[in-house]
Amino acid sequence: MNRARLFIPVALFVVLASFLYLGFTLRDPHELPSALIDKPFPDFDLPILGRPGERASLEDLVGERRLVNVWATWCPTCLAEHAELGRIAEETGISLVGINYKDDPHAASQWLTRHGDPYDFNIVDVAGDFGVELGVYGAPETFLLDADGIIRYKRVGDVNEGIWREELQPAMAALGPPP
Repeated sequence: MNRARLFIPVALFVVLASFLYLGFTLRDPHELPSALIDKPFPDFDLPILGRPGERASLEDLVGERRLVNVWATWCPTCLAEHAELGRIAEETGISLVGINYKDDPHAASQWLTRHGDPYDFNIVDVAGDFGVELGVYGAPETFLLDADGIIRYKRVGDVNEGIWREELQPAMAALGPPP
């Protein structure tokens, strides 16, 4: 009976070491997977920034591939990625739609006037409720939608030249030629 007690600490050590080993061998501890990959973009009916009385819905996103970028004026990383998003939209012709997240619409309009507006249109999500439906952790986040409105890729964090080249561009290429 006393000998069996000697093996308890050894067994606990083996279990703990196994959990630590598994934790250290995960691909990327910063990766935040999305449950929405390969699922339709959620339906919505929200105002369009700077267009009083106009609203956007999922129907406005279907029909061509799009990048949907969650951004805000209070987000310094959003400003850092802004020029790259403009370059991508200009050079590739892909449609870029913004979701202005938990922000003041007036401040957002002024921000776009000051820094340029690469978006086809911006959806206003003042309360952040739509962001919750999308599983948004914070701004910026970017979704790649296929022409059917299916989410094919999600990027948490900024889109810079390296991310474009190594992640987003290959994800777009995997969709095949534009319809």
